[in-house]
Amino acid sequence: MPRISPIDSATARPEARPLLDAVQAQLGGTPNFIRVLANAPKALEGFLGLYGAAGGFTLDKALQERIALAVAEGTACEYCVSAHTAIGSQAGLSNDEMLLNRRGGSGCTRSAAAVALARALNDNLGDITDQQFAAARSAGLGDAEVVEIIALVALNIFTNLIGKATQVDIDFPRVSLLQAA
Repeated sequence: MPRISPIDSATARPEARPLLDAVQAQLGGTPNFIRVLANAPKALEGFLGLYGAAGGFTLDKALQERIALAVAEGTACEYCVSAHTAIGSQAGLSNDEMLLNRRGGSGCTRSAAAVALARALNDNLGDITDQQFAAARSAGLGDAEVVEIIALVALNIFTNLIGKATQVDIDFPRVSLLQAA
């Protein structure tokens, strides 16, 4: 049972209602995670702002989902692993690739470097080694891409914290964490 109740658009505070309605219009549904965030409209607005900005990143949607899966598994957020498995499938990722991502790797060399950097950032709260940074560089990741990876890790840590702390009900096909499997 969730620790914080999800907010319905019909009963949302006036400043949260248009945000919830926009998510509903864009996705055709409003995930429970978003509905929990609606308890704090400015937090929801901040999340949607960075999430929307990520849509214009140089890193494509599939790589963003690879990173989200690595972070979700690294933080042990079952809600986010479930959500990003569903979204990753929509972005064209295979089940085998998503399993590699959750373990901190990828079948693609460049994506593997990005996922490894994301996992190192997550596991070490940003305090990565020169070798970890150099590995991303030698795979061809430039300044903009490294900054985008850092931003995606931060965004995903935020969502994982919300998911875990509030124990939001999973409204995607449930995917168990690897350590629980």
